[in-house]
Amino acid sequence: MKTLLLVPTTGNINMDTLAQNVAKLVDAELLATPSHDELSAAIGDNNLDDLLEQVVARQSAPVSVMVGVLVDENTPFANRVNRELATGFDADVIMVGDDFARLPVFASLFGGLKGKRIWGVIGTEELSGKVQVLARTDKGGNLSEIDTGAFDAYKTADRTQKLSPYAFRNQVVRLAQNAKKRIVLPEGDEPRTIEAAAICQSRGIAQCVLLGDPAKIRAVAEERDVTLPDGIEIIEPSTVIEKYVAPMVERRKGKLDEEGARAALQDTVYLGTMMLQVSDVDGLVSGAVHTTADTIRPAFQLIKTAPEYSLVSSVFFMLLPEQVVVYGDCAVNPNPTAEQLAEIAIQSAQSAQAFGIDPKVALISYSTMNSGSGEDVETVKSALQIVREKAPELKVDGPLQFDAASVPSVGKQKAPNSPVAGEANVFIFPDLNTGNTTYKAVQRTAGVISVGPMLQGLNKPVNDLSRGCLVDDIVYTIALTAIQAVGDNA
Repeated sequence: MKTLLLVPTTGNINMDTLAQNVAKLVDAELLATPSHDELSAAIGDNNLDDLLEQVVARQSAPVSVMVGVLVDENTPFANRVNRELATGFDADVIMVGDDFARLPVFASLFGGLKGKRIWGVIGTEELSGKVQVLARTDKGGNLSEIDTGAFDAYKTADRTQKLSPYAFRNQVVRLAQNAKKRIVLPEGDEPRTIEAAAICQSRGIAQCVLLGDPAKIRAVAEERDVTLPDGIEIIEPSTVIEKYVAPMVERRKGKLDEEGARAALQDTVYLGTMMLQVSDVDGLVSGAVHTTADTIRPAFQLIKTAPEYSLVSSVFFMLLPEQVVVYGDCAVNPNPTAEQLAEIAIQSAQSAQAFGIDPKVALISYSTMNSGSGEDVETVKSALQIVREKAPELKVDGPLQFDAASVPSVGKQKAPNSPVAGEANVFIFPDLNTGNTTYKAVQRTAGVISVGPMLQGLNKPVNDLSRGCLVDDIVYTIALTAIQAVGDNA
Protein backbone atom coordinates (compact mmCIF):
# COMPACT_ATOMS: atom_id res chain seq x y z
CA MET A 1 0.00 0.00 0.00
CA LYS A 2 1.07 3.58 -0.71
CA THR A 3 -0.06 6.76 1.00
CA LEU A 4 0.10 10.40 -0.06
CA LEU A 5 0.02 12.79 2.89
CA LEU A 6 -0.93 16.37 1.95
CA VAL A 7 0.65 18.69 4.51
CA PRO A 8 -0.82 22.21 4.54
CA THR A 9 1.50 25.13 5.22
CA THR A 10 -1.23 27.74 4.84
CA GLY A 11 -4.86 28.06 5.79
CA ASN A 12 -5.81 29.70 2.50
CA ILE A 13 -6.43 26.52 0.49
CA ASN A 14 -9.47 24.22 0.68
CA MET A 15 -7.62 21.01 1.61
CA ASP A 16 -10.69 18.76 1.42
CA THR A 17 -11.28 19.65 -2.23
CA LEU A 18 -7.58 19.37 -2.97
CA ALA A 19 -7.45 15.92 -1.43
CA GLN A 20 -10.41 14.79 -3.52
CA ASN A 21 -8.73 16.03 -6.68
CA VAL A 22 -5.42 14.36 -5.88
CA ALA A 23 -7.22 11.12 -5.00
CA LYS A 24 -8.84 11.11 -8.46
CA LEU A 25 -5.45 11.53 -10.12
CA VAL A 26 -4.01 8.43 -8.41
CA ASP A 27 -7.21 6.36 -8.12
CA ALA A 28 -6.94 6.48 -4.34
CA GLU A 29 -9.21 6.17 -1.34
CA LEU A 30 -9.58 9.16 0.97
CA LEU A 31 -8.69 8.51 4.59
CA ALA A 32 -10.15 10.83 7.21
CA THR A 33 -7.74 12.46 9.62
CA PRO A 34 -8.92 12.43 13.26
CA SER A 35 -10.76 15.58 14.30
CA HIS A 36 -9.23 18.36 16.38
CA ASP A 37 -11.15 17.15 19.46
CA GLU A 38 -10.09 13.53 18.93
CA LEU A 39 -6.44 14.52 18.59
CA SER A 40 -6.56 16.84 21.60
CA ALA A 41 -8.15 14.16 23.77
CA ALA A 42 -5.75 11.45 22.62
CA ILE A 43 -2.67 13.59 23.25
CA GLY A 44 -4.03 14.70 26.62
CA ASP A 45 -4.59 11.07 27.63
CA ASN A 46 -1.25 9.97 26.14
CA ASN A 47 -3.13 7.73 23.72
CA LEU A 48 -2.06 9.18 20.37
CA ASP A 49 -0.48 5.83 19.43
CA ASP A 50 -3.80 4.04 19.90
CA LEU A 51 -5.72 6.65 17.92
CA LEU A 52 -3.31 6.56 14.98
CA GLU A 53 -3.31 2.77 15.05
CA GLN A 54 -7.06 2.97 14.43
CA VAL A 55 -6.45 5.29 11.47
CA VAL A 56 -3.93 2.86 9.98
CA ALA A 57 -6.44 0.05 10.45
CA ARG A 58 -8.91 1.83 8.15
CA GLN A 59 -6.54 1.74 5.18
CA SER A 60 -7.70 -0.81 2.62
CA ALA A 61 -6.88 0.40 -0.91
CA PRO A 62 -3.56 0.13 -2.80
CA VAL A 63 -3.20 3.94 -2.71
CA SER A 64 -4.58 6.30 -0.07
CA VAL A 65 -4.68 10.08 0.29
CA MET A 66 -5.05 11.93 3.55
CA VAL A 67 -4.68 15.49 4.80
CA GLY A 68 -2.30 16.51 7.55
CA VAL A 69 -2.98 19.06 10.27
CA LEU A 70 -2.42 22.78 9.71
CA VAL A 71 -0.07 24.45 12.17
CA ASP A 72 -1.79 27.39 13.88
CA GLU A 73 -2.49 28.69 17.37
CA ASN A 74 -5.32 26.17 17.84
CA THR A 75 -3.24 23.11 16.90
CA PRO A 76 0.05 23.14 18.85
CA PHE A 77 0.23 19.40 18.27
CA ALA A 78 0.12 19.66 14.44
CA ASN A 79 3.81 19.05 13.77
CA ARG A 80 3.83 15.98 15.98
CA VAL A 81 0.70 14.54 14.38
CA ASN A 82 1.95 15.17 10.84
CA ARG A 83 5.27 13.51 11.59
CA GLU A 84 3.52 10.53 13.19
CA LEU A 85 1.12 10.19 10.24
CA ALA A 86 4.02 10.22 7.80
CA THR A 87 5.81 7.57 9.83
CA GLY A 88 2.76 5.45 10.60
CA PHE A 89 1.77 5.15 6.94
CA ASP A 90 5.34 5.33 5.60
CA ALA A 91 3.75 8.08 3.50
CA ASP A 92 5.02 10.12 0.59
CA VAL A 93 4.54 13.76 1.57
CA ILE A 94 3.22 16.53 -0.67
CA MET A 95 3.80 19.98 0.78
CA VAL A 96 0.97 22.40 0.01
CA GLY A 97 1.41 26.16 0.27
CA ASP A 98 1.57 29.61 -1.24
CA ASP A 99 5.05 30.67 -0.14
CA PHE A 100 8.06 28.56 -1.13
CA ALA A 101 10.27 30.38 1.37
CA ARG A 102 8.29 28.78 4.21
CA LEU A 103 8.24 25.26 2.80
CA PRO A 104 11.75 24.21 3.93
CA VAL A 105 10.82 24.89 7.54
CA PHE A 106 7.80 22.60 7.39
CA ALA A 107 9.65 20.05 5.26
CA SER A 108 12.36 19.72 7.92
CA LEU A 109 9.89 17.59 9.89
CA PHE A 110 10.22 14.96 7.17
CA GLY A 111 13.94 15.08 6.49
CA GLY A 112 13.96 18.23 4.36
CA LEU A 113 12.86 19.04 0.83
CA LYS A 114 15.58 16.80 -0.59
CA GLY A 115 14.75 13.94 1.76
CA LYS A 116 13.22 10.68 0.60
CA ARG A 117 9.95 11.38 2.39
CA ILE A 118 9.04 14.52 0.37
CA TRP A 119 7.55 13.54 -2.99
CA GLY A 120 6.78 17.03 -4.24
CA VAL A 121 4.92 20.29 -3.71
CA ILE A 122 1.66 21.84 -4.82
CA GLY A 123 1.55 25.63 -4.68
CA THR A 124 -0.42 28.70 -5.63
CA GLU A 125 2.45 30.65 -7.17
CA GLU A 126 5.70 30.16 -9.03
CA LEU A 127 7.88 27.86 -6.99
CA SER A 128 11.60 27.26 -6.96
CA GLY A 129 12.94 24.36 -8.97
CA LYS A 130 14.60 22.81 -5.93
CA VAL A 131 11.85 20.22 -5.57
CA GLN A 132 9.37 18.58 -7.92
CA VAL A 133 6.33 20.80 -8.58
CA LEU A 134 3.36 18.48 -9.08
CA ALA A 135 0.66 21.08 -9.78
CA ARG A 136 -0.61 24.60 -9.10
CA THR A 137 -3.77 25.08 -7.09
CA ASP A 138 -6.19 27.88 -6.39
CA LYS A 139 -7.65 28.82 -3.02
CA GLY A 140 -10.56 26.47 -3.61
CA GLY A 141 -8.28 23.47 -3.92
CA ASN A 142 -8.72 23.07 -7.68
CA LEU A 143 -5.68 21.90 -9.63
CA SER A 144 -4.05 23.26 -12.77
CA GLU A 145 -0.73 22.81 -14.57
CA ILE A 146 -0.77 19.20 -13.38
CA ASP A 147 2.25 16.96 -13.92
CA THR A 148 0.06 14.06 -14.99
CA GLY A 149 3.08 11.92 -15.81
CA ALA A 150 4.24 12.05 -12.20
CA PHE A 151 0.83 11.03 -10.87
CA ASP A 152 0.44 8.25 -13.45
CA ALA A 153 3.86 6.92 -12.55
CA TYR A 154 3.02 7.03 -8.84
CA LYS A 155 -0.02 4.80 -9.34
CA THR A 156 1.99 2.00 -10.93
CA ALA A 157 5.38 2.34 -9.26
CA ASP A 158 6.54 -0.50 -7.04
CA ARG A 159 7.46 0.73 -3.59
CA THR A 160 8.96 -1.29 -0.76
CA GLN A 161 7.05 -0.08 2.26
CA LYS A 162 8.58 0.00 5.71
CA LEU A 163 6.40 -1.62 8.35
CA SER A 164 5.73 1.13 10.87
CA PRO A 165 4.99 0.47 14.56
CA TYR A 166 1.33 1.44 14.04
CA ALA A 167 0.97 -0.85 11.04
CA PHE A 168 2.75 -3.67 12.89
CA ARG A 169 0.51 -3.40 15.94
CA ASN A 170 -2.61 -3.23 13.80
CA GLN A 171 -1.50 -6.19 11.71
CA VAL A 172 -0.65 -8.31 14.74
CA VAL A 173 -4.06 -7.70 16.28
CA ARG A 174 -5.88 -8.35 13.01
CA LEU A 175 -4.02 -11.59 12.28
CA ALA A 176 -4.58 -12.81 15.83
CA GLN A 177 -8.30 -12.05 15.62
CA ASN A 178 -8.52 -14.04 12.41
CA ALA A 179 -6.54 -16.92 13.94
CA LYS A 180 -9.12 -17.55 16.71
CA LYS A 181 -6.69 -19.50 18.91
CA ARG A 182 -6.88 -20.66 22.54
CA ILE A 183 -3.92 -19.48 24.62
CA VAL A 184 -3.13 -20.73 28.12
CA LEU A 185 -1.68 -18.37 30.73
CA PRO A 186 -0.10 -20.38 33.57
CA GLU A 187 0.34 -17.26 35.73
CA GLY A 188 -3.42 -16.87 35.95
CA ASP A 189 -3.56 -14.90 39.21
CA GLU A 190 -0.83 -12.39 38.24
CA PRO A 191 -2.46 -8.92 38.03
CA ARG A 192 -0.97 -7.76 34.70
CA THR A 193 -1.77 -11.13 33.15
CA ILE A 194 -5.40 -10.93 34.26
CA GLU A 195 -5.78 -7.45 32.76
CA ALA A 196 -4.10 -8.51 29.50
CA ALA A 197 -6.30 -11.60 29.27
CA ALA A 198 -9.41 -9.46 29.70
CA ILE A 199 -8.25 -7.14 26.90
CA CYS A 200 -7.44 -10.02 24.56
CA GLN A 201 -10.73 -11.74 25.28
CA SER A 202 -12.83 -8.59 24.79
CA ARG A 203 -11.01 -7.63 21.55
CA GLY A 204 -11.16 -11.15 20.13
CA ILE A 205 -7.37 -11.46 20.03
CA ALA A 206 -7.45 -14.90 21.62
CA GLN A 207 -9.53 -17.23 23.74
CA CYS A 208 -7.67 -16.89 27.03
CA VAL A 209 -7.32 -19.65 29.63
CA LEU A 210 -6.16 -18.55 33.09
CA LEU A 211 -4.72 -21.26 35.35
CA GLY A 212 -5.20 -20.58 39.05
CA ASP A 213 -7.59 -20.34 41.98
CA PRO A 214 -10.80 -18.86 40.52
CA ALA A 215 -11.64 -16.98 43.73
CA LYS A 216 -8.19 -15.38 43.86
CA ILE A 217 -8.27 -14.47 40.16
CA ARG A 218 -11.66 -12.78 40.52
CA ALA A 219 -10.50 -10.95 43.65
CA VAL A 220 -7.40 -9.62 41.87
CA ALA A 221 -9.52 -8.55 38.91
CA GLU A 222 -11.86 -6.68 41.22
CA GLU A 223 -8.95 -4.97 42.99
CA ARG A 224 -7.65 -3.71 39.62
CA ASP A 225 -11.14 -2.72 38.48
CA VAL A 226 -10.94 -5.24 35.63
CA THR A 227 -14.15 -6.75 34.30
CA LEU A 228 -13.61 -10.36 33.24
CA PRO A 229 -15.44 -10.63 29.91
CA ASP A 230 -17.79 -13.44 28.99
CA GLY A 231 -15.99 -16.42 27.53
CA ILE A 232 -12.73 -16.05 29.43
CA GLU A 233 -11.79 -19.39 30.98
CA ILE A 234 -10.51 -19.92 34.52
CA ILE A 235 -9.27 -23.40 35.37
CA GLU A 236 -8.41 -24.57 38.86
CA PRO A 237 -5.23 -26.63 38.24
CA SER A 238 -6.07 -29.37 40.74
CA THR A 239 -9.22 -30.26 38.78
CA VAL A 240 -7.35 -31.19 35.59
CA ILE A 241 -3.90 -32.43 36.65
CA GLU A 242 -4.86 -36.08 36.56
CA LYS A 243 -5.85 -35.83 32.90
CA TYR A 244 -2.27 -35.06 31.91
CA VAL A 245 -0.33 -37.53 34.08
CA ALA A 246 -0.35 -40.43 31.61
CA PRO A 247 0.41 -38.26 28.53
CA MET A 248 3.31 -36.69 30.39
CA VAL A 249 4.73 -40.08 31.39
CA GLU A 250 4.49 -41.16 27.76
CA ARG A 251 6.17 -37.99 26.55
CA ARG A 252 8.99 -38.41 29.09
CA LYS A 253 9.20 -42.16 28.73
CA GLY A 254 12.04 -43.64 30.77
CA LYS A 255 12.67 -40.32 32.53
CA LEU A 256 9.53 -39.85 34.60
CA ASP A 257 7.01 -42.09 36.35
CA GLU A 258 3.42 -41.27 37.34
CA GLU A 259 4.40 -39.93 40.74
CA GLY A 260 7.03 -37.69 39.19
CA ALA A 261 4.62 -36.46 36.52
CA ARG A 262 1.96 -35.71 39.12
CA ALA A 263 4.46 -33.72 41.14
CA ALA A 264 5.74 -31.80 38.08
CA LEU A 265 2.20 -30.90 37.06
CA GLN A 266 1.72 -28.97 40.30
CA ASP A 267 3.76 -26.31 38.49
CA THR A 268 1.26 -24.48 36.30
CA VAL A 269 3.87 -23.91 33.58
CA TYR A 270 4.33 -27.68 33.22
CA LEU A 271 0.56 -28.12 33.37
CA GLY A 272 -0.01 -25.48 30.68
CA THR A 273 2.73 -27.00 28.54
CA MET A 274 1.09 -30.42 28.70
CA MET A 275 -2.24 -28.85 27.77
CA LEU A 276 -0.46 -27.48 24.73
CA GLN A 277 1.30 -30.75 23.94
CA VAL A 278 -1.99 -32.67 23.73
CA SER A 279 -3.61 -29.79 21.74
CA ASP A 280 -6.12 -28.75 24.40
CA VAL A 281 -4.76 -25.23 23.81
CA ASP A 282 -2.93 -23.68 20.85
CA GLY A 283 -0.19 -21.72 22.61
CA LEU A 284 1.30 -20.69 25.95
CA VAL A 285 2.53 -17.37 27.37
CA SER A 286 4.37 -17.12 30.68
CA GLY A 287 7.20 -15.19 32.33
CA ALA A 288 5.60 -12.26 34.15
CA VAL A 289 6.60 -14.08 37.35
CA HIS A 290 8.66 -17.06 36.18
CA THR A 291 12.20 -16.84 34.83
CA THR A 292 12.94 -17.53 31.19
CA ALA A 293 14.40 -20.90 32.16
CA ASP A 294 11.25 -21.80 34.09
CA THR A 295 9.12 -20.95 31.08
CA ILE A 296 11.08 -22.66 28.32
CA ARG A 297 12.46 -25.73 30.13
CA PRO A 298 9.07 -27.52 30.06
CA ALA A 299 8.75 -26.66 26.38
CA PHE A 300 12.16 -28.17 25.59
CA GLN A 301 11.20 -31.35 27.48
CA LEU A 302 7.60 -31.75 26.32
CA ILE A 303 6.97 -29.77 23.12
CA LYS A 304 10.45 -30.24 21.67
CA THR A 305 12.03 -28.88 18.52
CA ALA A 306 10.22 -28.94 15.18
CA PRO A 307 11.50 -31.66 12.81
CA GLU A 308 13.10 -29.22 10.37
CA TYR A 309 15.15 -27.53 13.09
CA SER A 310 17.93 -28.55 15.45
CA LEU A 311 17.53 -25.72 17.96
CA VAL A 312 15.14 -23.19 19.46
CA SER A 313 15.99 -19.50 19.16
CA SER A 314 14.27 -16.18 19.76
CA VAL A 315 13.57 -12.81 18.19
CA PHE A 316 12.50 -9.40 19.42
CA PHE A 317 10.40 -7.11 17.26
CA MET A 318 11.92 -3.68 17.84
CA LEU A 319 9.40 -0.89 17.22
CA LEU A 320 11.77 1.84 16.05
CA PRO A 321 10.27 5.28 15.27
CA GLU A 322 10.43 4.77 11.49
CA GLN A 323 9.96 1.01 11.15
CA VAL A 324 9.84 -2.35 12.88
CA VAL A 325 12.96 -4.49 12.72
CA VAL A 326 13.87 -7.92 14.06
CA TYR A 327 16.73 -8.79 16.42
CA GLY A 328 17.82 -12.39 16.97
CA ASP A 329 18.92 -14.34 18.95
CA CYS A 330 18.80 -12.23 22.11
CA ALA A 331 17.48 -14.72 24.68
CA VAL A 332 18.37 -18.37 24.18
CA ASN A 333 21.65 -19.51 22.53
CA PRO A 334 24.87 -18.28 24.22
CA ASN A 335 27.54 -19.12 21.63
CA PRO A 336 26.05 -20.52 18.43
CA THR A 337 28.17 -22.40 15.93
CA ALA A 338 28.14 -21.41 12.27
CA GLU A 339 25.47 -24.02 11.59
CA GLN A 340 23.36 -22.79 14.50
CA LEU A 341 23.82 -19.15 13.52
CA ALA A 342 22.62 -19.98 10.01
CA GLU A 343 19.56 -21.72 11.42
CA ILE A 344 18.80 -18.72 13.66
CA ALA A 345 19.02 -16.46 10.59
CA ILE A 346 16.60 -18.60 8.59
CA GLN A 347 14.16 -18.91 11.49
CA SER A 348 14.28 -15.16 12.10
CA ALA A 349 13.68 -14.36 8.44
CA GLN A 350 10.64 -16.63 8.43
CA SER A 351 9.30 -14.94 11.58
CA ALA A 352 9.80 -11.51 10.02
CA GLN A 353 7.95 -12.57 6.88
CA ALA A 354 5.07 -13.99 8.91
CA PHE A 355 4.48 -10.54 10.37
CA GLY A 356 4.64 -8.53 7.17
CA ILE A 357 8.34 -7.68 7.01
CA ASP A 358 10.14 -8.44 3.73
CA PRO A 359 13.34 -9.83 5.29
CA LYS A 360 16.74 -8.38 4.51
CA VAL A 361 19.06 -10.27 6.82
CA ALA A 362 22.37 -8.94 8.15
CA LEU A 363 24.78 -11.20 10.02
CA ILE A 364 26.32 -8.78 12.49
CA SER A 365 30.00 -8.71 13.41
CA TYR A 366 32.76 -6.29 14.41
CA SER A 367 33.96 -6.67 10.82
CA THR A 368 32.34 -5.62 7.55
CA MET A 369 33.13 -8.11 4.79
CA ASN A 370 36.93 -8.51 4.88
CA SER A 371 37.82 -5.52 7.05
CA GLY A 372 38.67 -7.72 10.05
CA SER A 373 39.74 -11.24 10.81
CA GLY A 374 39.54 -13.77 13.60
CA GLU A 375 37.64 -16.85 14.68
CA ASP A 376 34.43 -14.93 15.37
CA VAL A 377 34.46 -13.37 11.92
CA GLU A 378 35.08 -16.72 10.27
CA THR A 379 32.09 -18.18 12.09
CA VAL A 380 29.86 -15.47 10.62
CA LYS A 381 31.31 -16.01 7.13
CA SER A 382 30.67 -19.73 7.39
CA ALA A 383 27.13 -19.09 8.60
CA LEU A 384 26.49 -16.89 5.55
CA GLN A 385 27.49 -19.67 3.17
CA ILE A 386 25.23 -22.14 4.95
CA VAL A 387 22.26 -19.76 4.78
CA ARG A 388 22.81 -19.19 1.06
CA GLU A 389 22.89 -22.93 0.47
CA LYS A 390 19.79 -23.69 2.55
CA ALA A 391 17.76 -20.60 1.61
CA PRO A 392 19.09 -19.31 -1.73
CA GLU A 393 16.06 -17.03 -2.19
CA LEU A 394 16.81 -15.08 0.99
CA LYS A 395 18.38 -11.62 0.88
CA VAL A 396 21.25 -12.03 3.33
CA ASP A 397 24.80 -10.80 3.78
CA GLY A 398 27.61 -10.61 6.29
CA PRO A 399 29.70 -10.09 8.16
CA LEU A 400 28.41 -6.54 8.55
CA GLN A 401 29.01 -4.04 11.28
CA PHE A 402 25.79 -2.65 12.69
CA ASP A 403 26.20 0.76 11.05
CA ALA A 404 26.99 -0.82 7.69
CA ALA A 405 23.87 -2.95 8.00
CA SER A 406 21.49 -0.19 9.09
CA VAL A 407 22.69 3.18 7.71
CA PRO A 408 22.34 3.58 3.91
CA SER A 409 25.32 5.92 3.50
CA VAL A 410 27.62 3.69 5.55
CA GLY A 411 26.40 0.54 3.83
CA LYS A 412 27.03 2.06 0.41
CA GLN A 413 30.54 3.03 1.44
CA LYS A 414 31.59 -0.16 3.23
CA ALA A 415 29.68 -2.79 1.23
CA PRO A 416 28.58 -1.22 -2.07
CA ASN A 417 27.66 -4.53 -3.71
CA SER A 418 25.69 -5.95 -0.80
CA PRO A 419 21.98 -6.77 -1.29
CA VAL A 420 21.16 -5.74 2.28
CA ALA A 421 23.82 -3.30 3.54
CA GLY A 422 22.20 -0.09 4.77
CA GLU A 423 18.74 -1.59 4.38
CA ALA A 424 18.74 -4.54 6.77
CA ASN A 425 15.61 -5.17 8.83
CA VAL A 426 16.59 -8.53 10.36
CA PHE A 427 19.73 -8.35 12.48
CA ILE A 428 21.38 -11.61 13.55
CA PHE A 429 23.87 -11.18 16.36
CA PRO A 430 26.89 -13.48 16.68
CA ASP A 431 26.21 -14.48 20.29
CA LEU A 432 23.79 -14.01 23.17
CA ASN A 433 26.02 -11.51 24.96
CA THR A 434 25.99 -9.17 21.97
CA GLY A 435 22.31 -9.65 21.14
CA ASN A 436 20.92 -9.24 24.64
CA THR A 437 23.10 -6.22 25.38
CA THR A 438 22.19 -4.52 22.11
CA TYR A 439 18.45 -4.96 22.35
CA LYS A 440 18.35 -3.68 25.93
CA ALA A 441 20.60 -0.73 25.11
CA VAL A 442 18.36 0.28 22.22
CA GLN A 443 15.18 -0.36 24.19
CA ARG A 444 16.19 1.66 27.25
CA THR A 445 18.24 4.53 25.84
CA ALA A 446 16.05 5.20 22.80
CA GLY A 447 12.74 4.46 24.50
CA VAL A 448 11.92 1.78 21.95
CA ILE A 449 9.13 -0.73 22.54
CA SER A 450 10.38 -4.30 22.11
CA VAL A 451 7.92 -7.15 21.62
CA GLY A 452 9.32 -10.51 22.62
CA PRO A 453 11.20 -12.65 23.03
CA MET A 454 9.24 -14.77 20.60
CA LEU A 455 10.55 -18.32 20.51
CA GLN A 456 11.20 -20.02 17.17
CA GLY A 457 11.75 -23.62 16.26
CA LEU A 458 9.40 -25.39 18.68
CA ASN A 459 6.71 -27.80 17.53
CA LYS A 460 4.09 -25.55 19.15
CA PRO A 461 4.24 -21.90 20.21
CA VAL A 462 5.50 -21.06 23.69
CA ASN A 463 6.55 -17.51 24.50
CA ASP A 464 8.34 -15.87 27.38
CA LEU A 465 7.73 -12.49 29.01
CA SER A 466 10.05 -10.16 30.83
CA ARG A 467 9.27 -9.99 34.54
CA GLY A 468 9.18 -6.22 34.10
CA CYS A 469 6.60 -6.46 31.30
CA LEU A 470 3.68 -4.08 30.93
CA VAL A 471 0.09 -5.10 30.24
CA ASP A 472 0.51 -4.09 26.58
CA ASP A 473 3.59 -6.34 26.33
CA ILE A 474 1.51 -9.31 27.44
CA VAL A 475 -1.33 -8.43 25.05
CA TYR A 476 0.96 -8.34 22.04
CA THR A 477 2.82 -11.48 23.11
CA ILE A 478 -0.50 -13.32 23.34
CA ALA A 479 -1.32 -12.03 19.86
CA LEU A 480 2.06 -13.16 18.47
CA THR A 481 1.53 -16.58 19.99
CA ALA A 482 -1.91 -16.90 18.43
CA ILE A 483 -0.47 -16.05 15.02
CA GLN A 484 2.37 -18.55 15.42
CA ALA A 485 -0.20 -21.21 16.22
CA VAL A 486 -1.71 -20.86 12.75
CA GLY A 487 1.42 -22.38 11.23
CA ASP A 488 2.53 -24.82 13.92
CA ASN A 489 3.15 -28.48 13.35
CA ALA A 490 0.30 -29.78 15.46
